[in-house]
Amino acid sequence: MATPATQRSRHVPVHFPLKLVSRRMLAPTVGHYTFVRDDGQPLDFIPGQFIQVHFRYADGTPTKRSYSLATIHDHALGPGEAVEIAVSYVPGGAATALFEGLKEGDAIEASGPYGRFCLMPGDANRRYLLIATGTGVTPYRSMLPQLETLMRERGVEVVLLFGARTPAELLYGGEFRAFAERHPQFRFVPCFSRQMPDAPHPDDRHGYVQQFLAEFAPDAAGDIAYLCGNPNMVDACFEALKGCGLPVPHIRREKYVSSK
Repeated sequence: MATPATQRSRHVPVHFPLKLVSRRMLAPTVGHYTFVRDDGQPLDFIPGQFIQVHFRYADGTPTKRSYSLATIHDHALGPGEAVEIAVSYVPGGAATALFEGLKEGDAIEASGPYGRFCLMPGDANRRYLLIATGTGVTPYRSMLPQLETLMRERGVEVVLLFGARTPAELLYGGEFRAFAERHPQFRFVPCFSRQMPDAPHPDDRHGYVQQFLAEFAPDAAGDIAYLCGNPNMVDACFEALKGCGLPVPHIRREKYVSSK
């Protein structure tokens, strides 16, 4: 098995055109976009990485936005063709205008893959604590095939704590719940800060993700945690996990900051 450094060396960032294949709404203000590379090449990447979309402001100034890849594919079968991302709409945002204006068949410029927010082949942990808010959950969707392999081969357990304000904003919630029902070692725990579902699942919680960390008894000897999403959540969970004794290298972080 390749080391992380070897894996990253095979995924050198490149620039490429993306053609929109389809889009659907995941939530009132979040769209799921499916692209293919318009140069006919696949995008080989490590789940957890992101791409950058390049465009220009109205005055011609170049800019870019970063989006974690939500694409699910099995690396044992080779890289897939789809390039999937979740896009949060920000009122008045230049990137929002770009994405809302896209029609099927339209092309945009992108580069990547980038980032090291990935599962590491050398990990020997007993459990992963995956914690997210909003579109910060997209890397974990991409990781599902890897997690399935790790559960089967190493017997790891996985807890996904996912914070959303309402059931309508629980991105990919149906997919994660279905995955949990197929895999007893995977537990999906949605945390709703404003509104609970009409018929809550036993694993649904009312509050913020950081309020429920203690329920899962973070273990310095056996856990590795991933934190992705709102910076305040990431900081709060980072301090809580350090307080439980987790070493800093076992608390892997990626903060999402909305840009117009």
